[in-house]
Amino acid sequence: MKLKDLTLFLDSAIPLSFQEGYDNAGLQYGLPDKEINSALVTLDVTEEVLDEAGYAGCDVIISHHPVIFNGIKQLSGKNITEKIILKAVKQDVAIYSAHTNLDVLENGVSRKMAEKLGLKNIHVLVPLKNKLLKLVTFVPEEHIEKVREAIFSAGAGAIGGYDKCSFVTPGTGSFRAGEGTKPFAGEKGKLHFEKEVRFETVLFSHLKSRVVRALLDTHPYEEVAYDLYPLENDNVRSGLGCTGEFADPVSEKEFLETLGSVFTAKGIKFSKPTGKQIKKVAMCGGAGGPFIGDAIASGAGAYVCADIRYHSFFEADNKILLADIGHFESEKFSTEILYDLIIKKFPKFAVRFSEINTNPINYL
Repeated sequence: MKLKDLTLFLDSAIPLSFQEGYDNAGLQYGLPDKEINSALVTLDVTEEVLDEAGYAGCDVIISHHPVIFNGIKQLSGKNITEKIILKAVKQDVAIYSAHTNLDVLENGVSRKMAEKLGLKNIHVLVPLKNKLLKLVTFVPEEHIEKVREAIFSAGAGAIGGYDKCSFVTPGTGSFRAGEGTKPFAGEKGKLHFEKEVRFETVLFSHLKSRVVRALLDTHPYEEVAYDLYPLENDNVRSGLGCTGEFADPVSEKEFLETLGSVFTAKGIKFSKPTGKQIKKVAMCGGAGGPFIGDAIASGAGAYVCADIRYHSFFEADNKILLADIGHFESEKFSTEILYDLIIKKFPKFAVRFSEINTNPINYL
């Protein structure tokens, strides 16, 4: 298949619009029409990973962390980013990254952490905001089913665990067709009244073009009236971090030992123990320090993330056990999410995990 077949799927399955403003998820390097036969999945792209892709005959590398964060004005190999891009060009290996958009995905990085730890009753810690739209349109009564199904097929109408959600209100629309028009009903130059229904539903902002196209392609009117409104509703199934519960409470010592075993974390930093049993746990892949307050507010007995600053450990204040397991360790299982997504969509496409340990941090 072509590289664009894979990237278009990933752009949709892990919406680029979900990424943070500072991020650079998506295709880092590669020609969209390039034929690809196999992919290498990794947390980071390094020169060693590129060598591995060459040995394995992989045409594309799929990573969690992007290679390019800032603009590149020249390619002279003066820094690690330029060296990697130059090597990818030389080897003709495409690079695609899914970063913070993978973090906030419903089945994203934090949920994978919780599943690895054996937690149940998993919920989002900080819901995704400002990514929902409401679509309102007006359709002749006899055409509503066709239009509604087209809009749902384009991805609109999902609320939590429900799909095909909408509301319909009957009414009467009016219009007068001018010169040069081809009205669906009524006559040119005469005011016409038509039995219509007001149809409204919700959609993610990244689906806007697709949903509007579905509406326009199936609506019988020559000129389609529709409105799109931004919504302030939280998306409770997507967002940063998550909470989950153990079947039975565990001691803080047992909890920390389990973290070390599950995530192969060799240098866990943690706050002063509270002396309490842990039942509910909050987790966030990567730098989760800004969400310590959310973790405490959730009622969790422990919060697991990475890159907690020195002074942030004071925020525990005997209310929660903070555990910094390391950035690499907290996100290492993101490769499994990427692998599963690709294999499910393209079962005959060859995908393999990188065997290179890309963690730049060593422990004495």
